[in-house]
Amino acid sequence: MANILVVGPHPDDQELGMGGTIAKLASQGHDVLLLDMTNGEPTPHGDPKTRAIEADKAAEILGVKRKLLGLPNRMVEHNLESRHKVAGVIREHQADIVFTPYFQDAHPDHIATTRIVEDARFDSKLTKIDLPGEPIYPKWLFYYYCTHLRWVADPNFLFDISGFEKTKRDSIVAYETQFVIPEKNRKIVEWLDGMHSYYGSRIGVESAEPFFTKEPIGLTGLDSLTQL
Repeated sequence: MANILVVGPHPDDQELGMGGTIAKLASQGHDVLLLDMTNGEPTPHGDPKTRAIEADKAAEILGVKRKLLGLPNRMVEHNLESRHKVAGVIREHQADIVFTPYFQDAHPDHIATTRIVEDARFDSKLTKIDLPGEPIYPKWLFYYYCTHLRWVADPNFLFDISGFEKTKRDSIVAYETQFVIPEKNRKIVEWLDGMHSYYGSRIGVESAEPFFTKEPIGLTGLDSLTQL
């Protein structure tokens, strides 16, 4: 089993981008930790206390743990202090695999978060550095899509989430201040359902989520391919 860290700029980014994958990995026995860089507030209908309750509920639905790093919302900066904070979490969790938002985005917090995580992956392996936990270099860094750009994702691998669509949906609507109370955001779940179905059709399954990697994924055989 693997130790997996999923980093989100704000609570709900992980659920939106890869909630089905998170739920499936957790059900398979992997140790999944969600790391929120900020508390996501202020928002029009939310507040820090309510958002924290919603985030905890979403994590419970997905069957995973959650941690708040505590950087200021809308002011996330790529700097040494932030890198070392994330590197400390990587080491404490002994993360084998790290997920972070796709590196092209319209939201400054998303862009900064990904830069921080990319560098923190390197920092976490350094031996002569004052950080908690034992040094580790996560074997994999994967990117999930929760972008604010109006463009169609071009992933290079898809993860089968068939059977976990409802779990993802429930984890998203757990954020009532974000996706239930504001009427304009209610359709987001419908859009995601359509996306899951489309990507699933590309690999011959019911539903799938898209991901990107800069490093090649190796295969030891053809038995792990969903389509031949």
